[in-house]
Amino acid sequence: MIGADKQDEVRRRLRGAEAEHGVKVLLAVESGSRAWGFASPDSDYDGRFIYVNRPEWYLSVGLEEQRDVIEYPIVDEMDINGWDLRKALRLFQRSNPGFVEWIQSPLVYESAGSFAARARALLPQVYSVERGVHHYRSMAKTNFRGYLQTERVPLKKYFYVLRPLLAVRWLLAHQAPAPIEFGRLLSTIDGEPALRDAIDALLEAKRAAPELGLAPQVPAIQGFIVSELTRLETLHIPRDARSQSEPLLSALFRDVLRETWD
Repeated sequence: MIGADKQDEVRRRLRGAEAEHGVKVLLAVESGSRAWGFASPDSDYDGRFIYVNRPEWYLSVGLEEQRDVIEYPIVDEMDINGWDLRKALRLFQRSNPGFVEWIQSPLVYESAGSFAARARALLPQVYSVERGVHHYRSMAKTNFRGYLQTERVPLKKYFYVLRPLLAVRWLLAHQAPAPIEFGRLLSTIDGEPALRDAIDALLEAKRAAPELGLAPQVPAIQGFIVSELTRLETLHIPRDARSQSEPLLSALFRDVLRETWD
């Protein structure tokens, strides 16, 4: 959970962004480790939002040159930035993992109009399981190679490998977008009690300590990661049947513009 004072501060900064840029915030969520469910006591607040400009902003010959993100420096542990609606929907069309995770975040600061509900309803028609598997497999491989191949490893990095590996398991089992909550992804290893016990112990330690630091590898977790990465190297991932999502997303874009500014 996020305290009321932090939520109020995020909303205050959102109002500032709206006033500064002349936009309206459609959805604001918490992303990152707090939304994933394995934040440390000193983790940053990763506020992410999707906003819409006025209609005339989009009716410009220089549209592609206009800045379509709002970013602020991290101040007081708060990292807050957002994407314009058109940019967000174009990324959605490509199954961008950031967008897909934002609209599934369990920690919502605010939601205006029908945008968030309609975007979630479109997930089954727009999302590519194939692209999701490739993304999460690559994320797991990169973090494993970068942090977990020495005798002593940064223990918190286990979660940056485990979450994408479990997300791949979910994608392959359900053929649907994986939830972002780590606790829900753990259902994919229900038949592996020793691994589950090792992860639960490490999860409890991470939630309690500001920094886990370096420690010897955890054999049960290390073995699982090596085995999964090896399996995924040779796994045949069926190609998705590409859906014609552009008309659906364009309709959503136009409806949100009318809903927000009419």
